[in-house]
Amino acid sequence: MSSSTASSLCGCSTAYYSSPLLAPKFKFKFPAKSQRSSLSTVEFRANPLTISSSLVNHRGKDGSCNSNRRRRGLLLTATLPFLLPLHEFVQDLGAKAESGMSDYLLMKEEVTKVVSKGKAASVLRLAFHDAGTFEMDDNSGGMNGSIVYELERPENAGLNKPLKILEKAKGDVNAIRPVSWADMIALGGAVAVSVCGGPNIPVPMGRLDSMEPDPEGKLPQETLDASGLKQCFQRKGFS
Repeated sequence: MSSSTASSLCGCSTAYYSSPLLAPKFKFKFPAKSQRSSLSTVEFRANPLTISSSLVNHRGKDGSCNSNRRRRGLLLTATLPFLLPLHEFVQDLGAKAESGMSDYLLMKEEVTKVVSKGKAASVLRLAFHDAGTFEMDDNSGGMNGSIVYELERPENAGLNKPLKILEKAKGDVNAIRPVSWADMIALGGAVAVSVCGGPNIPVPMGRLDSMEPDPEGKLPQETLDASGLKQCFQRKGFS
């Protein structure tokens, strides 16, 4: 699999809000806490504004009202209440971005501890099998953590081992901040590429875990010929 393929799969993000199904035999903790931004809940507060009468009623030497100063005073009166909450919003946005980067670096550090060069192939395969169910037409499947419900499928044989590898890192991160399996698997795939000498793939965070398996038959089948493989990957957004 090329590095561009790995990059696309690790960056794929699909959120699900389905009812719980039977828990998999491989025991994991669900649901994971959403990492979505909370910017919509920012409270905007502007301090009371007092405008000096000199800004509005300033007169020239001839006693006439200076219209330019008056217009500036009115403009300040109308604009400043909007600038104050915008300033608070920008500060809050910067704080959340810094916090998100800190969480990402923590996850990457823990994943790097457990994904060695010898284990990278299986972890990368895990990422592909979780993301490879994506279908562009109906925007279904993708990197959603549903692989934990799909371990008994023949095409996923052996994937319980890389899940156990990432389980250690996920447990250490969860002790500080809950993280989804979808994010952990996506980051695991990117780290696997990196430790084998490939590029460093940036992985945006914020995926939600699916509460049910993806439909069967979405992964590329081993029996497909070249033409069939091309058609399969075209449905997933590849040229």
